[in-house]
Amino acid sequence: MTDSTLGDSVTAPSADVPLSRDDLLDRAQPYRRELLAHCYRMMGSVHDAEDLVQDTYLRAWRAADRFEGRSSLRTWLYRIATNACLTAIESRGRRPMPSGIGAPSDDPERPVVEAPEVPWLEPVPDAMFRGEQPSDPAAVVVSRSSMRLALVAALQHLPPRQRAVLLLREVLKWRAAEVAELLGTSTASVNSALQRARAQLQQAALTEDELSEPTDPSQRELLDRYAKAFENSDVTAIVQLFKEDAVWEMPPFPEWVSGRDAIARLIGAQCPIGPGEGLMIPTSANGQPAFALYSRHEGGDYKPFHLQVLEIEDGHVAHVGAFFDDRLFPLFGLPESVPAEAAGR
Repeated sequence: MTDSTLGDSVTAPSADVPLSRDDLLDRAQPYRRELLAHCYRMMGSVHDAEDLVQDTYLRAWRAADRFEGRSSLRTWLYRIATNACLTAIESRGRRPMPSGIGAPSDDPERPVVEAPEVPWLEPVPDAMFRGEQPSDPAAVVVSRSSMRLALVAALQHLPPRQRAVLLLREVLKWRAAEVAELLGTSTASVNSALQRARAQLQQAALTEDELSEPTDPSQRELLDRYAKAFENSDVTAIVQLFKEDAVWEMPPFPEWVSGRDAIARLIGAQCPIGPGEGLMIPTSANGQPAFALYSRHEGGDYKPFHLQVLEIEDGHVAHVGAFFDDRLFPLFGLPESVPAEAAGR
């Protein structure tokens, strides 16, 4: 769970060579993607993260004449971004997944009711964190493990300052003294906060070695079967691809279910898409495989239904976050509708 390989590729000017505002913005641009990732991990919302990165650059631009070059420009930007996030969390609170706020439903057939008052966790497109040549692995500027949906969800349950400590120490590899200076506390307090955060996140802190590569043939075959089963509304085929103890949750509905049988009952009772009425478009989110599910409407066109983010373990689907939020589709570069002829139907 590290982005430490990013490094400080832009050399900060010395204290006696102040940056102009235009120079600062030019030098700061290479860090925009990683700052977006940092703000997303802190906030659990890509929309909030984009706002806070904009705020970070605005604050940096206004304070350009006060940048003294005692630390790198990258470090200085992270200080601004982290403080902006801590301030925002005070007013916006945390963004959970349904499984983080209640027990699983004991009646999957019972009608579900939205809870729009809850600021739910949002997935984030992988494409936001790639360089100019996405096919080049070296162009990925943020590690996949540090963006996992389970990890970002678990982070939301940490106190904000613990969250910041964990990300700065574990992901960005800052020294404890640097984090203490940013937070206005002691090194001992930072180390104590880190230990508490590690203990709470022990189950969610995945490593790169535990991740399946997107090009893995067996995973691709599994995902192809999964998409076909959904398009055919074949509930039996769908649930056979799940682990026995798999979890299905679907913000903004607070209800969630655990177990293959419960998932089958939920999909069978709650999904209005019949055979041949669904269209699955593959994408990727949070370093994980994802699908945009479209539903066929009157006239033949397919309209957005929800966005699924999948976790794969041991050749089966272990977790699905199905996000019912149409705002996510354009964020992922997905069409607002798909004509039947374009879908090959």
